[in-house]
Amino acid sequence: MNVPLHLGIRAHDFPGHSLPELIAKLKHYRFSHIQLAVRKSFPASVPSLSSLSPGTAVYYGESFRQAGIKIAVLGCYVNIIDPDPDKRTQALQDFSTHLRLARDFGASLVGTETGSVGNGYTPDNFTEEAFQEVVNSVKWMVAEAERFGVTVGIEAGQNHPLHSVRLTKRLLELVPSNNLQIILDCANLMSPDNYRQQEKVIAEALEQLGERIAVIHLKDFTVEDGKIVIVPVGQGQLHFAPILQYMKYKRPHIQGLLESTTEPFLQESVDFLHRLYNEV
Repeated sequence: MNVPLHLGIRAHDFPGHSLPELIAKLKHYRFSHIQLAVRKSFPASVPSLSSLSPGTAVYYGESFRQAGIKIAVLGCYVNIIDPDPDKRTQALQDFSTHLRLARDFGASLVGTETGSVGNGYTPDNFTEEAFQEVVNSVKWMVAEAERFGVTVGIEAGQNHPLHSVRLTKRLLELVPSNNLQIILDCANLMSPDNYRQQEKVIAEALEQLGERIAVIHLKDFTVEDGKIVIVPVGQGQLHFAPILQYMKYKRPHIQGLLESTTEPFLQESVDFLHRLYNEV
């Protein structure tokens, strides 16, 4: 089956570059698309998330479009369940700004993780109450997305209230709008307790979330001293073959985004993914 692997990367995995330098890097590695968290990549242009304007969006969107690079995900990293009501309101307003400007960026999907009810690891994230707070915020975000004709992308992750396939599926059932899609990062679903059963976890994610997966994040992990440690793609323990099979046969042309692979390891990781993709 001659369907190409569409690889991209998070733009802020090339830190500290000007816009022309970043575009040159993306072209060098032949990345066709990016995840752009504009404040992370260009903090001087975006002093705060609320300082974004249509002009900012058009400037960056046009620059990438003219370079032949698509913004697959407009990243807006905010804590949508911040226990401080004022901070949560601001987070949701910042996300809404990204939804409103997504078309000016040339993007159709705005992505975030859920955030946390505390700083760092807290068991309070694993309560039903925390999950319901996620549902409440996501319902509001999706209603905004429907107004602007764009899509919310939610990413599950360990230590967040949305930390398993079961809960992600439940969120989709509680917010049935097609303007809610999933950014799937299988490494984010791994824990010291389940990584030895990762084939089951990955199969469950691909089967249960299926057509509601909009984009795939590609990152790798290993386990050190009983903790998950992120490593460059191809150097860890994640089983990429079932993910690449899904991308090739079940969802041809779906976009994959490398995450947390730094430039010294990047070419090796890109070659690894293309080689495995051709084999599956």
